[in-house]
Amino acid sequence: MKVGILGSGIVGQTLAAGFLKHGHEAMIGTREPSKLADWNKANPKGRIGNSSDAAKFGEVIILAVKGGAAADALRAAGKANLAGKTVVDACNPIAEAPPDHGVLKLTTRQGDSLMEQLQREFPDAHFVKAFNSVGSTQMINPHYAGTKPTMFICGNNEAAKKAVAGILDQFGWETADMGTVEAARAIEPLSMLWCILGFTKNEWTHAFKLLRK
Repeated sequence: MKVGILGSGIVGQTLAAGFLKHGHEAMIGTREPSKLADWNKANPKGRIGNSSDAAKFGEVIILAVKGGAAADALRAAGKANLAGKTVVDACNPIAEAPPDHGVLKLTTRQGDSLMEQLQREFPDAHFVKAFNSVGSTQMINPHYAGTKPTMFICGNNEAAKKAVAGILDQFGWETADMGTVEAARAIEPLSMLWCILGFTKNEWTHAFKLLRK
């Protein structure tokens, strides 16, 4: 498939490289192409453009920017270029404030989430939450003693969630579908829980696992 990546930071670069590794086409949309010179050398089949280019190119869109920049990134991509497409939302609404004993603060209020806000502004896009509660080093084909870690997802469009589940399976993840967009209110704060070990013990390679009977 053709994948457009909105965001040229480490998460965007990692996911773009992952799609290329698994035989897909990928274009990263950025305002600073020069910052991707090393990435492009390591991934010569990868493409680089602006946000609009990436959104037009992608059959699936990956949103991988800071939470506070998410809406602006989508606006730059263009509503028309996102309409009818699966948009994988890897963002977290992390506040620009230091952690309190390892606990980050969110910008969202109780009863709402960043993905709900984005879905309201871009109603024709099919948002699916994913990749927001694990570090970039473990996003592609993670290894945990033979056990697949769990990626929690949610969204309103069943076909979009099925497409994301297929990507996750290819990338070595087990998918746990938590339901509609409202479930992002619970999934986004998982990033806070994930970060506590990082800030307090400098452990950044863990992941979550859902156990069922």
